[in-house]
Amino acid sequence: MTGTWRDQGEAKRQSILKLIPSKWQLKDPVLPATELRDVTGDHIRQFLTAREIEITETDAVDIVSRTTTGVWSSLEVTEAFCHRAALAHQLVSCLHEIFFDAAIEDAKQKDEYFAKHKAPMGPLHGLPVSLKDQFHVKGIETTMGYVGWINTFEGKPNDPRYKTEESELVRELRSLGAVLYCKTSVPSTLMAGETINNIIGYTWNPKNRLLSCGGSSGGEAALIALRGSPGGFGTDIGGSVRIPSAFCGLYGLRPSAGRIPYQGAANSMDGQGTILSVIGPLAPTARSLTLLFKAVLQQKPWLHDPLAFELPWRDDIVEDTKALIARSQTDPSTLCFGLMRYDGSCPVHPPIARGLDIVERTLQRLGCRVIEWKPPSHSEAVELARRIFDMDGGFDLKHHLDLSGETKAAQVIVSEGGTELKASEIAALNVTKREFQKKYIDYWSSTAELTGTGRPVDAFLCPAAPHAAVIPAQYKYVGYSVFVNLLDYTSISLPVTFADQKIDVRPADAQGDDTGNIQWDYDAETYHGAPVGIQLVGRRFSEEKMLTLAEYLGGEIAQDAN
Repeated sequence: MTGTWRDQGEAKRQSILKLIPSKWQLKDPVLPATELRDVTGDHIRQFLTAREIEITETDAVDIVSRTTTGVWSSLEVTEAFCHRAALAHQLVSCLHEIFFDAAIEDAKQKDEYFAKHKAPMGPLHGLPVSLKDQFHVKGIETTMGYVGWINTFEGKPNDPRYKTEESELVRELRSLGAVLYCKTSVPSTLMAGETINNIIGYTWNPKNRLLSCGGSSGGEAALIALRGSPGGFGTDIGGSVRIPSAFCGLYGLRPSAGRIPYQGAANSMDGQGTILSVIGPLAPTARSLTLLFKAVLQQKPWLHDPLAFELPWRDDIVEDTKALIARSQTDPSTLCFGLMRYDGSCPVHPPIARGLDIVERTLQRLGCRVIEWKPPSHSEAVELARRIFDMDGGFDLKHHLDLSGETKAAQVIVSEGGTELKASEIAALNVTKREFQKKYIDYWSSTAELTGTGRPVDAFLCPAAPHAAVIPAQYKYVGYSVFVNLLDYTSISLPVTFADQKIDVRPADAQGDDTGNIQWDYDAETYHGAPVGIQLVGRRFSEEKMLTLAEYLGGEIAQDAN
């Protein structure tokens, strides 16, 4: 490919747009965000038929209940989501790859299979599933937001794996009967809480296009928030599933490493194993996360991924958790949650503080005990994570940017031109991390003395970020999310409410933030309408328990927020 990196990025951007069928292209330019902030709901519905709206606003669980029984055809479901995804991209720039034609042919084959066998191909038969642009799909390019990866396999020209490789998760989704149809935008390097790259530009928040959709699974969250997908998969190394889920009003699961297969997926800093990136689902409902997560485990990923644990779905944990929930409704000493409003390093904006108030009221209404969460210093966790992400001295980042000569976005948190750590220094860093993990385990266990249940807290809740969907270039602090990755805990983002300029005003006596971690000239008018999310955190490998709690608490929180 010739021309400057800007030319190459623009050519790729235009090629994506050209893959949208003319019948789905918007006839008029999209109004600027200053005139049209929210493009969800009625705005995007105006371009859809009543049938398309019905299909695309049904959650994944109810979709498969129809596609696996023949009530809905795979074809009509796929076409509806392809149409809505095409609209979503034109509204907020959320797609990197479009393969609608292949998806429609796949859907037709699934319908033929069902007609012949009177049975579905798998538990996700006919369910459209979107993917972050880290997953390799045969016949489709993976750029991961790098201009230098265009027309190559992960930046390697003439590599035979180009458009022939498939990630393990992709193979498993196909086996489950899912229909794959698009890949979503990411920040180049993946190491950013916003989604921006030199191919498609900036991915905006569908609820408020003055703000970010989050990152690095930002395109995935933006697409799902516009109901251009019933559910999809992103990755999380510092909050990259939970942050965009919180920013876009979604549920997003960060499982412990090894439960969902990473084999064959592209990544930044590949081979860095001190903090592992993990794959997790995002969706509008908690039960959709459970559907997707449980289905993948049915494929026994440990037989194909050397880093996957042999840990099938555990129904007994689900039933035990449901029993706890049932008993808590009559016995207030059954369930106890920790609540962390402030991590000691970064104050939160008013919408987040109000969101935590709503959550606390919900827990108290449900008869749950709530204690203040006072863990080991999260500033220590943030510093540890920074040193880990910079351990290669920025080599990986520089290498991939230098392939095209493109510039790094200001939002990227990895440093350039640092000093690469020696093996002995990495070993020492791993020891320090393990010691911090031990302190956190001990603190968690110590809460048994405070809960009144005879057990430590069942989980704790805290911000996913110090702000709602953020003003571009103002995401400065990942401490509320990255500590989870350092500990390898299970965490789920839960939607709570929306920022309201009449309610969420900065208190007159509020103390400023002298750490530089957050903008404290809080702009209530700009943030108005931004989704507010928090996260539910559990111990390692507690996915079944956290998913069950998320479904229960999510519905109750929604009642109290309205």
